[in-house]
Amino acid sequence: MSDSRSMSYQPKPGVFQPLMTEQRAQMLTRSSLSYWEDAWRRLKSNRRALISLYIVIGLLAFTVLGPLVWTIDPAAQDLDQISTPPGADRSATLVEPYRPWDGSSALPMAPGLRLAEPATTQAVRLLWDPLEGASAYRVYRNIFPMDPGDALGLPLAETFTAAETRFEDRLDLQPRTYYYTVVALDDHGHQLPARDTLEVSVERVVTVREAVSRGLVKAEDNPQPGDAVELALHPLGTDYLGRDMLARLMYGARVSLFIGICAPLLFVLFGTVYGSTAGFMGGRVDQGLMRFADFVIALPFLLFMILFKIAFGIGPGESGILPMVVAMVLLLWPATARLVRGQILQVREEGYVNAARLLGARTNYLVLRHMIPNTLGVILVTLTFAVPNAIFIEAFLSFIGMGVAPPTPSWGSMCNEGIKTMLTYPHELIFPAVMISITVLAFNLLGDGLRDALDAKMRSTE
Repeated sequence: MSDSRSMSYQPKPGVFQPLMTEQRAQMLTRSSLSYWEDAWRRLKSNRRALISLYIVIGLLAFTVLGPLVWTIDPAAQDLDQISTPPGADRSATLVEPYRPWDGSSALPMAPGLRLAEPATTQAVRLLWDPLEGASAYRVYRNIFPMDPGDALGLPLAETFTAAETRFEDRLDLQPRTYYYTVVALDDHGHQLPARDTLEVSVERVVTVREAVSRGLVKAEDNPQPGDAVELALHPLGTDYLGRDMLARLMYGARVSLFIGICAPLLFVLFGTVYGSTAGFMGGRVDQGLMRFADFVIALPFLLFMILFKIAFGIGPGESGILPMVVAMVLLLWPATARLVRGQILQVREEGYVNAARLLGARTNYLVLRHMIPNTLGVILVTLTFAVPNAIFIEAFLSFIGMGVAPPTPSWGSMCNEGIKTMLTYPHELIFPAVMISITVLAFNLLGDGLRDALDAKMRSTE
C-alpha cells in the first residue's frame, strides 16, 4: 500500500484547468489611480453632474465670450421694436417724413367712425360723424376687444365742441390691432350712451432717412417710399424700452455670476480659515470662536444689507453691488466654518497626524499639509452649493429693488422689470427667470455630484 501511495497520480487530460491565464491576469490588473483621478472618474460616471458641469462651462462662455460675438449695446433702444417677442415680424415699409394733418381724407367716405388714411405707426387719423346729443367728444384706445360694460381703455383726448369730429393718435403706436371708441359728452362733461367703436390694424413704417441712418438700407441703393425693409434682429426679443434681451442677459450674467462666484469664494475662504483654526486649537479657543459664529448666524441679513447701503452712501435707485458682496462675506461664512471645523476635529485624531507630530512637524505644516488637503473635498462641495445660494440672494435683492438697480442689467433686476408686463409680454420675465433657474439647478447638481465623487469612503478598490 505504501508503494501505491508513493506512486504519482497522473490526471486525465482536460480534467484540471489553470486558475488564471496570463491574459485574465492582465485584465484584472490596472494601474493605481490617485485620489483626484478616481474622483474625476466617478464624476464622469454621474451623468447629471457631468451635464451640469457642461452647463456651468457654457454659462461662463455665455458670460465672457457672448458679448464678443453679440456686440449689441445692452442700453441701446430700438423704439420701433418695443416689447417685441422673439420671432416677431420685423418687416416695415418706407414712408415720407411726417407731415401735419389738415383734416382731409385719403380714403373713401364711410358712415360712423372711420380712418382718414391707412393706419401706421407714424399716426392713426380718425374721422367720425356727429353723435346724437353730443356737446363734445372723448376718444379712447384699447388693445382688447370690448363687450358691453367693459372698460373703454386709455383716454387719449377730449374735444371742446361738437364740431370737432377728428382726432390724430401718435402715442406710442405699435404694429398691432387697436380698438378706438368715440363717446359723446353732454354740456357737463358726462358720458352719453351714444358711442362708436372702430377696430384698427396698424402697419409698421419707417422714414427713408431713419432707415439709412440706422443701417437698414444703403443710401447708394436709392431707397424710395413704399419699399419693404427688415428691422434689426433681436433673437430673444426686446424689453419694454426696446433694449435687446439677449445682450442684457449676457451683461446681466456678468453681474449675477460675479456676485454669485466672488462672494462665495471670499466667505468660503474665510470660513475655511476660521473653522480650521477653531478645530485645530480646540478647548476654550474652539468654544469661543464657535459661539461667535453662532452669534453671526443670528444676525438678520436684510437689515445689515440696508445698513451697509447707508454706510457706503448708496441712495435710492443706485446699484448696491459692493454692499451686497460685503454683507455676504461678513454674514455667510459660519456655515462653512462649522463644516470645516468638524472635518478638522476628525482628521487631527488620525494616525498619520499623530505620527507627524512625533516626528516634530509644526502646526502650520500639519494644517497645510494634512488637514486642509483632507478637507478640500468638503470645501469644494460647500463652494458649489454656496454659488447658487449667492445668485439667488442677488436675484431676490435686485427683485425687491435693494440690489442691482436699472439701467445696470442683472437677472434679478430684469425679473423685477419683466413682472410689470408679464401678462402681455411674458418673455421679458421668462428669459431671466429661466437663466436663474438653470444656473441654480446646474450648480446644485454639480455640487451633489462632487460630494459623491470626492468622498474618500466611496473610492473604488476594484
